[in-house]
Amino acid sequence: MAEMEGLEFGKSDFVLLDEVTMEEFMENLKLRFEKGRIYTYIGEVVVSMNPYREMDIYGKDTIDAYRGRELYENPPHLFAVSDAAYKAMKRRAKDTCIVISGESGAGKTEASKYIMQYIAAITNPSQRAEVESVKNVLLKSNCVLEAFGNAKTNRNDNSSRFGKYMDINFNFNGDPTGGHINNYLLEKSRVVQQQEGERNFHSFYQLLRGGSNDSFHLQSDPSVYVYTKEGSTSTTSNNDHASHKAVMNALEVIGFSKEEILSIYQILASILHLGNVPFESDGESVQVLDLESVNYISELTATDPDKVIKSLLYRTVATGGGEVIEKGHTEEEACFGRDAFSKALYERLFGWIVGRINNIIEVKDYNPVLHGKNTVIGVLDIYGFEIFDNNSFEQFCINYCNEKLQQLFIELILQQEQNEYNREGIQWQHIDYFDNQIIVDLVEQPHKGIISILDEACLTVGKVTDTMFLDSMDVKLAKHPHYSSRKLSPTDKTMDFQKHFRIRHYAGDVTYSVEGFLDKNRDLLFQDFKRLMYHSSNPVMKEMWPDGQLGITEVTKRPLTAANLFKNSIISLVDKLACKEPYYVRCIKPNELKSPLLFDDARCQHQVAYLGLLENVMVRRAGFAYRQPYARFLQRYKMTCEYTWPNHLMDSDRDAVEAIVKQHGFQNDVAYGHTKLFVRTPRSLFTLEQERAVLIPILVLFLQKVWRGALARMRCRRMRAIHTIMGCYKRYKVKAHFWEVEQRFTNVRNMADYGKSIEWPTPPAALTQFHTITVMLHRRWWARQMVKKIPPSDMLEIRAKVAALTALSGERKDCGLSRAWERDYLANVRDCPQSSSGFARFSRELRNKDEYSQVLFSGFCRKVNRFNKSTDRGVLVTDKCIYKLEPKKQYKVLKRIPLDNLTGLSVTSGVDQMVALHMSSQDDVLLCLQHGELFPDRDRVGELVGTLVDHFTRVKKTSLSVKVCPSTIRLHMRGKPKTVTVETKVGQANADFKKSKDGFVLWVPTN
Repeated sequence: MAEMEGLEFGKSDFVLLDEVTMEEFMENLKLRFEKGRIYTYIGEVVVSMNPYREMDIYGKDTIDAYRGRELYENPPHLFAVSDAAYKAMKRRAKDTCIVISGESGAGKTEASKYIMQYIAAITNPSQRAEVESVKNVLLKSNCVLEAFGNAKTNRNDNSSRFGKYMDINFNFNGDPTGGHINNYLLEKSRVVQQQEGERNFHSFYQLLRGGSNDSFHLQSDPSVYVYTKEGSTSTTSNNDHASHKAVMNALEVIGFSKEEILSIYQILASILHLGNVPFESDGESVQVLDLESVNYISELTATDPDKVIKSLLYRTVATGGGEVIEKGHTEEEACFGRDAFSKALYERLFGWIVGRINNIIEVKDYNPVLHGKNTVIGVLDIYGFEIFDNNSFEQFCINYCNEKLQQLFIELILQQEQNEYNREGIQWQHIDYFDNQIIVDLVEQPHKGIISILDEACLTVGKVTDTMFLDSMDVKLAKHPHYSSRKLSPTDKTMDFQKHFRIRHYAGDVTYSVEGFLDKNRDLLFQDFKRLMYHSSNPVMKEMWPDGQLGITEVTKRPLTAANLFKNSIISLVDKLACKEPYYVRCIKPNELKSPLLFDDARCQHQVAYLGLLENVMVRRAGFAYRQPYARFLQRYKMTCEYTWPNHLMDSDRDAVEAIVKQHGFQNDVAYGHTKLFVRTPRSLFTLEQERAVLIPILVLFLQKVWRGALARMRCRRMRAIHTIMGCYKRYKVKAHFWEVEQRFTNVRNMADYGKSIEWPTPPAALTQFHTITVMLHRRWWARQMVKKIPPSDMLEIRAKVAALTALSGERKDCGLSRAWERDYLANVRDCPQSSSGFARFSRELRNKDEYSQVLFSGFCRKVNRFNKSTDRGVLVTDKCIYKLEPKKQYKVLKRIPLDNLTGLSVTSGVDQMVALHMSSQDDVLLCLQHGELFPDRDRVGELVGTLVDHFTRVKKTSLSVKVCPSTIRLHMRGKPKTVTVETKVGQANADFKKSKDGFVLWVPTN
């Protein structure tokens, strides 16, 4: 039984339904589909609903969850039945098989791919290269077989038009070592004709839309070719271009050579050209109209063009006397022969591809003595019952196949039940079920079955029609309870006279049309085509037609009919499955609109009926609905009994299980086997489950409480230990830091640099702030020691340099800090030897007149006057005023500006000597300092800035704004905003201002 899911998802196993009725079954199926639970069990059978959407339930995490688990341990899933088949094969060295069935569009092909994906994922953990190679070929073969064996139908965009059975061989380690693929009843009639809205096989469209068509003489438009014209406008979810690339890659990975791959697509192209070959009759003979297509066919098949034409227009016949004659075709016969040749080409190609894959993946050099037992898992992806508006020969064969498989299904299910009851010593009660052997005999019984009657009609000499075949069945099968026709039931107007017959299959009544039965059963192909292809110079194509080597007089044995070949292959398949332990996946299609939301009750109920699912539930429940080993039953339900929780003290697990059963009063509803407990009705099981569901939250809370308490105590002890260790370690680190600092700075007073070069040790986190304060204290102490050494006469200059360094913040390239600052350069004999004495007299007079006490700065400059002209001037800055002087007129005062009007300074970040003095009156002073003979080419801007900033800070107790501009200074002159930029000019001797559009440009020399 599956692991119980919440009741909101319905019953995860149909065996556990309260009542086994179609209504209960459908209600549970619909509920699980609507809740996104697409898998449900019937015992060990998986019922799979096509979700018509991507579902995140096939990834690595899901694979890991199902690996090595029993069916009941997880919710229903394909992976569960795949793992069960793999475990049975590996543990018991028993061959197993997984049978996937359902109608077109129910998801059989996808299910088989997920099963293969799971088996590949759980095998070869050691990643052996040869095993990985086998796995890759097995997985890639799906891609190739889908391209050449699948097509878009009105029911399914990727419908398998053939049956597939794949055997996967495993060594004693459980790793895949090879495999074998059998294909059944390829729908080759699709090559030449499709129903409205359907397409030909995918391979044709992939070649046209994804291949390089020049070498095949093809156009990319499928509507150009008769065989693909019908499907050219059909919409499909398949990307033909991308699929073609994937198929080409898969063929290479599998091991097809480039020549073989080329030959495959040459055959496809030949078929397309064949379909475009028209014929015309003049009453006496038939001619080929399109010789260009014939030449293409000849080139692609490596045959002679004359022989191609001859094969299309003539048939070689051997007379009774051994004479060989050529018989010309009528136009109708030529078209029939062309289409038959096209179908045969594709069928042979498909069979050759399957055979080539088998040659590559077959187990090679196997020796049971050396390699151990070789076990097999078979995967059968077979068509389900098909009931269309018009059912023909193909549907007849498919439905016969399903009758055989249903017969095997019922027999094996009953046989498994019987064997388990015998092993466990449980008395078996006979179960009545519908035995469809009577329907199987109706189809395959020698001399009396439909296939025998059909073969007899095909072998009859003379003109035999489909109607005559129907009449023969009406005579021989008139009394059969599962056969009827309009002739036998004249009042049944759902059938037409001389056209329809009906078989009462176990899944329902199917009406077949006899039209085409004889032709499809004969599967006639003229020998001329076989000999044509055998004599191809392409070895791959020649290999596909070995029967073409016989001459016309040597071909005497009549080949088996299509129905007989199919019957023999199905009987062989059933024999293979019968000797393996089977696992079943029954696929259901929820609706015809491919909608992930719609559940068509009538459609699903019909599929449930013909798949025999309700009957399967009844068979499973006829004996005991539920069985489980004692140890597992006890593990699941021991909390519901006081004698078994948490652990029992009885002699055996069986005694403990009996105690649980007695406590709940189920003695009359169970049976005790040797190793398992058998429960007859689901009601008893649900009672246990409900009580378990009530107790589980209580137990979980109790366990959570105990565990959380244990975790909390462990965490508390750990935290205490951590804090103790951290405290000791922190104290150690603090002391170690103090010791290290003390050791490094012990002799700091006697050092030349007072410890400035000593590297401080990295402090622990707890001493970060203390370390910062200590470093700052040391720097202040060091600075104090340095200041003590400075003479009092130099302190004024030192303060100014510190102020300049602070104000300019390192943004200016040169501040003149490395030289002595003279301040009063106009009075300095060394800087102005010719004019210094005159300025000294002027300065004394001005000092007496304006009573200033100190000259802060003086020097020559280039200044912009009120007429926007630049002139040479002198500038004198005292502790009271800023003076603009005329050097040429004994330093006449041109302008006196109170120092209090100064609000800030602006300088550039370059090496130019431009300074803007900002005034509160918005009439700023713009000047460029000039060098004297003392310290030529050395910066004086930093001296002016430092002196003024120091004076304002120390004397006036206020700050002076200093702005360092990258290249442009903004100021106001007579209230108007101006901008001043600095630019270099080749050939410029001295810095000078020039008027510009927005203000001024200071031209400076290039060097």
